Amino acid sequence: MIYENLKLDNQLCFALYSATHALTRAYRNALESTGITYTQYLVLLALWENNQLTVKSVADRLDLDSASLTPILKRLEAAGFLTRLRNKADERVVEITLTDKGHALQDEVANIQKRVACQTGLPPDEFEQLKHSLHKLVETMHANEVVDIETAA
Repeated sequence: MIYENLKLDNQLCFALYSATHALTRAYRNALESTGITYTQYLVLLALWENNQLTVKSVADRLDLDSASLTPILKRLEAAGFLTRLRNKADERVVEITLTDKGHALQDEVANIQKRVACQTGLPPDEFEQLKHSLHKLVETMHANEVVDIETAA
């Protein structure tokens, strides 16, 4: 017996996985000339919005744990894109700040983002609607995670 709901092409998770893989590959190729990876790009996006953030706030924003984020930050710091400093009032807090080189990369990366967005082939309104739907999906899934945790407790 074959269940319709178990066919690969009927899976939302597989459609999202495939789309994410295709987009990540497009960014990886486009970002190669800048010397940054896709994950480093995401960190820089957060910093371009705020200039200075704590490691915890970046980890929360990108839904990463600090252990995964630390090597990414170390590589960005070694490349001269950011600095990491312990907060003087609370040494447990590490603050991340863009350098001039990190700020300067923004123009080049903005053009790369536009090229990758064009590769989707989506008209602007569909692009925005898809983004909105995906943000709503993530929000709902996170809310349901909290409910499941609370129910289990």
